[in-house]
This record gives sequence, C-alpha cells and structure tokens, in this order.
Amino acid sequence: MTKKILVTAATGDTGRYVVRLLLEKGYKVRALAHSQDVRSEALAKSGAEVVFGDLLDLPFVTEATKDIYGAYFCYPIKPGIIQATAYFAQAAEENGLSGIVNMSQISASRDSKSHVAQDHWIAEQVFNWSGVTVTHIRPTYFAEWLLYLAPMISQGVMNVPFKIGKHAPIACEDQARVIVNILDDPKPHAGKVYPLFGPVEFTHEELAKEVGKALGIDIQYQYVDFDAFLQLIKSAAQPRAEHTARAMYGALEEGKAGQEAAAFLGQHLGEVALDHMNGVFAGTNDVVLKIGGVKGTTVKEFIEKNRQAFDVKRKA
Repeated sequence: MTKKILVTAATGDTGRYVVRLLLEKGYKVRALAHSQDVRSEALAKSGAEVVFGDLLDLPFVTEATKDIYGAYFCYPIKPGIIQATAYFAQAAEENGLSGIVNMSQISASRDSKSHVAQDHWIAEQVFNWSGVTVTHIRPTYFAEWLLYLAPMISQGVMNVPFKIGKHAPIACEDQARVIVNILDDPKPHAGKVYPLFGPVEFTHEELAKEVGKALGIDIQYQYVDFDAFLQLIKSAAQPRAEHTARAMYGALEEGKAGQEAAAFLGQHLGEVALDHMNGVFAGTNDVVLKIGGVKGTTVKEFIEKNRQAFDVKRKA
C-alpha cells in the first residue's frame, strides 16, 4: 500500500516543494491549506488530496493525521505554535505516525528575546516530550526573502534593517529535499536538530552586490530602521501573488486580530535583526548535500531560476 504523507502549510514556500517532491517519489500526499486559492487549486491538480482546516482545532488535526505515515509540520509566524504543536503531537501519537519533520528556526532557544523563536524552542521540547519520532530543522534566512524584496531590487535598491552580520541564504527547494529524505526513513534522524544553510555567507551589502551581478544591474544597499522596512514590504506592489508581504506575513491583515499578530511579528523581526547582527544566523554546513542529496543552490542560481520575479518596470 502506498504511504501517505501529511504536509501542513502546503501552499507555503517549503510546503509546495515538499508536496511536489513527495508526489514525484510516488507517495500519496494530504496537503493542509487554510483557504482555497490558486495555490491550493494547483496542489489539487498536481494529485494531492487537499484539506482545509486549522492546526488549533484538535478534532480536525486528529482527522487529518489518520492513515498517515509521516508529516511535515510548519506553523506560521503568529501566536499559537505551542498549542498547535501539542495538538499535533497528541494526534500523531494516537494515529501512530512513523515520523515528523518540524520546521523550527535557527534562532530558536530558551533564552531568545524573540517570542516567536522562544516559542519554537518550547514547541521542539513538546514534540520531544511526546515520544513521537521527530526531527527538527532550523534554517537560516530563506533565499525566497529576495522574492519579497523583488520590487525594490528591480528599482536598483535593497533597503533592509540589517547592518553587519552574515547568513548563507537557503532555497526552499533545498530544504524540501532534506525534509522529504528524512520522511523517507525517519528513524535515523529521530531527535536530531539540523541547522540548514545555503552554500555561501553574505552580509546584506555583499548580498546586494551578488544579486546585482546576477541580474546585470547595480543594486545599492541601504540600512533602514525596522519600522520603515515593514512599511516598505507592506506597501510594495509585488510581482507574484504568492510572494506578497501578506503571503509572507499574514499578520499584516487588517482588524484587531491582525494588529495583535502584527505586533507579535514585529517584536520577532526586530529581535532577529539583532540576532543576525550578533551572528546567530551565520554559518554553513553540508546537511543539504548529505541528507538532501544535492549541492545547495547558490544566490546566482536562485536569481537565474526566478529571474521573472524581478521583471518590474522602472519608474520613469
């Protein structure tokens, strides 16, 4: 009987690649989405069983994990991850899942000043206490950040709230290969924590030069304060629907709930900007090669693959 994998956040940057790679390997896939849109429709057309629900709904999570071999668990940057993790771990234990890959983040720690990063660390412990077979991945900044910045990059600027500090951008497709290969055989990875990095570290000033070289344009790096950066990504006209600021951070929605979530998000991003400056996001390793089976995608390769996202006309 063909094994079925549950992919949460299936319309997200890592989730969509995980679904695709699992289907290519011959798995059945149950893809969890929060709303019906072109992304969920694309998943259904690809052959995934798409279900809609909320990870904070225990009966739904219990039903979603039935007849499932393994799962990729990814919770958005908003309040609720500890509760969602507890629900998911309980449902996974009841339904006998063989393994879970948990998307954490590189700044996750007990002492993190970011509420999000601290909650991620607690969520890791909840999974560990539960006794389910789980592997935690902790990526540095995604290469996909560059797609969210595409409108300003296409205007020849990169205005970001980062001064010193380096990171090696990691492509979501590379992360997905690690996730899928762990789900193939979860036991050797049980309890492991894998930091995930791209192949080369950059400061943001160096990154602006590298992206400009790949696009054949000059890109001027400029530090801006955090509030100014949030306004830039919120107001920018984005070239691809799945890479709008709202898709990146649902907390930017309107209304009281959106305002509360935006404050939660803002506190996180402000603290991780400091973490980046202090070297928390720095480093490289060979996990993508050893577990994912591929060399990490370089910034140049990522830009070439996504060049259409930067085709924004310059203002006259």
